[in-house]
Amino acid sequence: MSRKLVRPRDNRKIAGVCAGLARRFGMSAGMMRLLFVLSVLLPGPQVVIYLALWMIMPNEDTHLARGAAY
Repeated sequence: MSRKLVRPRDNRKIAGVCAGLARRFGMSAGMMRLLFVLSVLLPGPQVVIYLALWMIMPNEDTHLARGAAY
């Protein structure tokens, strides 16, 4: 089973970005969310990166539909 970077339909809180990243890197979604919240306290473009990933990462359903077509 390959670990694609997609936003899963289950375990979402806002957009599923943290859940998708956690699944991709073998972490729990709660830990990934905690790391994101802690990183927001530091200066940097974390929120912009989150929004960009929200737009770039495909939904799990869309990804599975594309895979079935090939």
